[in-house]
Amino acid sequence: MYNKMSSQNTEVDVILIGAGIMSATLGFMLKELQPDLKIELFERLEVMAAESSDAMNNAGTGHSAFCELNYTPQLPDGSVDISKAIKIADQFEISKQFWAYLIDQQYIKDPKTFITTVPHISFVWGDENVSYLKKRYEALSKNHFFSDMQYSEDPAVLNSWMPLVMHGRNPDEKVSANKMDIGTDVNFGALTKDLLTAAQNKSDFNVHLNHDVTNVKRCKGGWQVTVKDKVGGGKHKVTAKFVFVGAGGGALPLLQKSGIPESKGFGGFPVSGQWLVCNNPEIIKQHQAKVYGKASVGSPPMSVPHLDTRNINGKRSLLFGPYAGFSTRFLKRGSLWDLFGSIKLNNLRPLMAAGIDNIPLTRYLISEVMQSQDDRLKSLRDYYPEARKEDWELEIAGQRVQVIKADPKRGGVLEFGTEVVTAADGSIAALLGASPGASTSVPIMIQLIERCFKAQAKTPEWQDKLKAMIPSYGQSLAKDAALSREVRDRTSKALGLV
Repeated sequence: MYNKMSSQNTEVDVILIGAGIMSATLGFMLKELQPDLKIELFERLEVMAAESSDAMNNAGTGHSAFCELNYTPQLPDGSVDISKAIKIADQFEISKQFWAYLIDQQYIKDPKTFITTVPHISFVWGDENVSYLKKRYEALSKNHFFSDMQYSEDPAVLNSWMPLVMHGRNPDEKVSANKMDIGTDVNFGALTKDLLTAAQNKSDFNVHLNHDVTNVKRCKGGWQVTVKDKVGGGKHKVTAKFVFVGAGGGALPLLQKSGIPESKGFGGFPVSGQWLVCNNPEIIKQHQAKVYGKASVGSPPMSVPHLDTRNINGKRSLLFGPYAGFSTRFLKRGSLWDLFGSIKLNNLRPLMAAGIDNIPLTRYLISEVMQSQDDRLKSLRDYYPEARKEDWELEIAGQRVQVIKADPKRGGVLEFGTEVVTAADGSIAALLGASPGASTSVPIMIQLIERCFKAQAKTPEWQDKLKAMIPSYGQSLAKDAALSREVRDRTSKALGLV
């Protein structure tokens, strides 16, 4: 789809940069909240959701902290901190409410195009890890978000949960797992396309593919965005009262070009990924779960190993990985100069300080880059002991840019979450970072709306519409177990997860 700009100078209300899940979510919400808004979306590639939101570039796990062990760290006293897990579970339930609204209002006809039920399992081996996982289970299962969690050290039970993982394993090896049957697989690429298709059916919402935003600068009444038409040629100047930069790894350079004080001190550290993808249908049908393990020391959260059932465009797949790598590109289809171009005087110290603090990560990435196919197969056999080389092919996964930010004590720190950077007047915002990203797109965009559209968000009209889209809006699911169960039951039914 190629939509040529209608004129050289255009004035609109909102400009969205990047056709990914974040821009799609924000744009659709804004049109629901205020239908007369004029919104233009610009995407540099020829298709929507081709970078971080694409199914093969994204882990696809509906990140609800059911199986991701990096969200439940063990503290020095041996206890397990579940606070981050509760926060992420809460956020995912908010996302599900919005997606259920899309189904209820028939903006999207069939939820199975983007979300399906896949059990989430955490799996470990060795005395120390088994002890940790049991403590994790005991802590989580007391919370209403995780009350249905199962735990077992019985090989027969574990075999029924994940036969590929257990077949051929040393019977004397101590293993354990916890399991949540209500886990999900989410195709965020499909969801993005569904959202943007529905949005374009509304008036004054236009998506322009093959349009590269090259500059963002302040102007009277808002922002002027320079857009290069990669097909028709020429450049266009578009002005807007509000700009959202949701361009994945491409967000940092555009944020820097805006010149807002809030952008100072931010840098990015790119991490690439690869998957082993199973090509044997007989093996694929034997595994129906997302089995997550513990990350290697020094590895980023996106590199947590998992043997992963995926439902991509109606076809069941089986992936293992991701294997981390390093590239100076900020986007999978970016430039090798991306990293160097992002280095500025205001972020040089944070970049250097974060680099010194994260030497183990550097060593880890070097070791991953140097891996052979046999090395990758060895890692796979930790989770699937009978894996054969001929049943797996290597595919390139997505590119992630971890946030580096200034820190008064350490100079700079490497963050593994997401960061929304907004101007003081709320007229421009950019999303930086990666995990858990797409799974928490809805609460992140709600927070952005409350921050950047303060006056409108407080009006009765917007409040009522926010509560229609998110029935629990203004209430805490984390603190209200009865409400949480009611919401989960309703959304699960709407999304076909029961």
